[in-house]
Amino acid sequence: MIQPTRTNLLLLKDRLHAVVNCTTILKGRRQALIKEFLKITRPLMQSREEVSQAYARAIDALQISKARESSVAINALAAINRRKIAVEIAEGNLLGLRFRDLTMHETVARSFEERPYDVHGSSPWLDEAIEEFEGIVEEMLSLANFEGKFRRLAEELVRLTRRIRILEERITPELNVAIHAMSQYLAERERETYFRLKRFKGYAAR
Repeated sequence: MIQPTRTNLLLLKDRLHAVVNCTTILKGRRQALIKEFLKITRPLMQSREEVSQAYARAIDALQISKARESSVAINALAAINRRKIAVEIAEGNLLGLRFRDLTMHETVARSFEERPYDVHGSSPWLDEAIEEFEGIVEEMLSLANFEGKFRRLAEELVRLTRRIRILEERITPELNVAIHAMSQYLAERERETYFRLKRFKGYAAR
């Protein structure tokens, strides 16, 4: 237990002032991160919806191709179209928050002339399915960049909110109670000292 002295009372008040300042700074940082979080959330949700719709179209086109083409031809085209995509993963920084940043060095989607087969080796439905799936892969790689920022921002916002709640709901009230109790004790002790001195002066006057 802290000794009820004037020095300790001043130390408690300084600590309370520091906690209030810290809470204000954390709230300001949380507000800035919320703005960034909302900036990322809107395009992220929109892109997810677009990917979902594109995936449905690609599956439909692929099912039509399976009904019109042989499985051997489709599997052969799938094997020919396999390739590695050059991407770079680096560390990004957003308001002091580190996250993984993904950069593509080439586009996934290709024109018909860039694909490794001729017009006789495919069908319009299969070309449409390949085009949709390539677009989906490219969009998902772009989403991966958003996902890294989104996840780190969400984690940091949860951490900041937890710290602010502890400061506001536990530490600040405890300090206020301790300051009030110590102030009351010191005031009572000063009154006792005052009356004791007054009584002593009365005795001395007699």
